[in-house]
Amino acid sequence: MKAKDFVEQFAVDRKNTHAVKWDGMTEKFGNNDLLPMWVADTEFKVPTAATSALEQRIQHGAYGYSIPDDGYFKAYADWQRERYGTELHQEWFRFGGSVVESISTLVQTLTMPGDAVMVMEPVYYPFMDVVEKNNRQLVVSELQRNGMHYTMDPIAMQHEMNIRNVKVLLLCSPHNPVGRVWSEEELAQLLDICRMQNVIVIADEIHHDLLVEADKFTSVLSVQDGFYRDNVIMLDSPSKTFNMAALQNSHVIIPNPQLRERYDAYVAQLHASKGSLLGQVAAQAAYEDGADWLDGLLNIIRENYATVKDELADYRVKVGELEGTYLLWIDMRPTVDPANLERFMIRQAQIAVDFGKWFGASGDGFIRMNLATTPANVKQAMKQLTAALDTYEE
Repeated sequence: MKAKDFVEQFAVDRKNTHAVKWDGMTEKFGNNDLLPMWVADTEFKVPTAATSALEQRIQHGAYGYSIPDDGYFKAYADWQRERYGTELHQEWFRFGGSVVESISTLVQTLTMPGDAVMVMEPVYYPFMDVVEKNNRQLVVSELQRNGMHYTMDPIAMQHEMNIRNVKVLLLCSPHNPVGRVWSEEELAQLLDICRMQNVIVIADEIHHDLLVEADKFTSVLSVQDGFYRDNVIMLDSPSKTFNMAALQNSHVIIPNPQLRERYDAYVAQLHASKGSLLGQVAAQAAYEDGADWLDGLLNIIRENYATVKDELADYRVKVGELEGTYLLWIDMRPTVDPANLERFMIRQAQIAVDFGKWFGASGDGFIRMNLATTPANVKQAMKQLTAALDTYEE
C-alpha cells in the first residue's frame, strides 16, 4: 500500500482519547502542549480485518473466561515461517500480557535475588528497571559505536559474564533504540558465548516486523538452523507491528522443555496474565490479513526517515541508521550540550521525545524519535527542531 493511501485510510487523531503519548505528557515533561514523538505506538488504526474481527466478537456480547483459538497459533506460525523462515511448534508457545511483563516473570523464574543479569546499553530502559526492581545485579555491556553504527562487544561480554557469573542476558533484537537488526553471524557469535558461559538468553523480538533498511531478520530461534534453541527464550507481540499495545497480548516462546516446565510452574504460582481474548482476536485477524497494512506502515516510516535525514542534513546533529524499528536515534551533542538537552527539546523545540540518558549513560546527549506517525507530524517536528537549532545558544 502506498504511503499516501495508507494515511488517508488509517491515520487517526489520538488527542483527547486518553492516549499516553498525547494526553500523558505533563508527568514526564511538565507540559502537555508538546508535539509527541516519544511513546512507541502509532497514529494509525489497526488493520481493517482486525477491526472487523473485534466488532464481530463484541457483538456476541459475552466476555467470560476463554481459551485461545487453535487458529491463532496457525496464523502466527504461518506469518513467522513465510516472512522470516522461523519454524515454531505449538507446545513451545505461551501467552503473556506484555513483553516487559514476561521479561520480569522470566527473570524471576530463571534467577535468584542477587544473581547477575546482563544488558547491552544503550537499551530500552525497562530492561534495567526489571533487573533492578527484582533485586538482581545489573551488568552492563556497552555497545560499540563507530559514527552512528553500533555493534556488540562479544569479547568484553564474555569476560564480564565470566567474572560476574551472569545467569541471564536480555537481548533486544532488533535493537531499541539504536535501530540495528543483528545479522545471523553476530547472533551466532553471541549465542555461542552464552552457551559456553551457561547464560540463558531472553530475546525481545517485538520490533522484528519493522524492517526499514535491513533486508533480513533472523530470530534467535533460527540461528544456525535452530542450533541454540535450548538456550534461548523468544518474546514478541503484535503490539508494535499492528498498534495493539492496549489489547495486552504477547507471546512467550520456550523451546527447551525443562525451561518451559519451570516457567509454567512459576506462572501458576503467580496466577500471572495469559493475554487477553480481544487481543488474540485482533492479532489473529491481523496475522491472517494484515500484510498489506504492514507494507503501508513501512512505507510511511521510510518516507519519514528520509524527511528527517533531508531536513537535518545541513545541521551538525547526527542521524542514526534505521535498519529496523520505527524509533530513530539522533546524536544532538555536536550542537546541544547534554546538560541543556531536555530544556532545549521541551522549551525551545517543543517536542516530546525519549531522552538518550534514559537508555543508559552512553545515551546521554541523544534523543529517540518515533517515526510511526503521519508525515505531517514529522514535517512539523522538523520545522520546530530546525527553528530551535537555528536560534540555539549555550
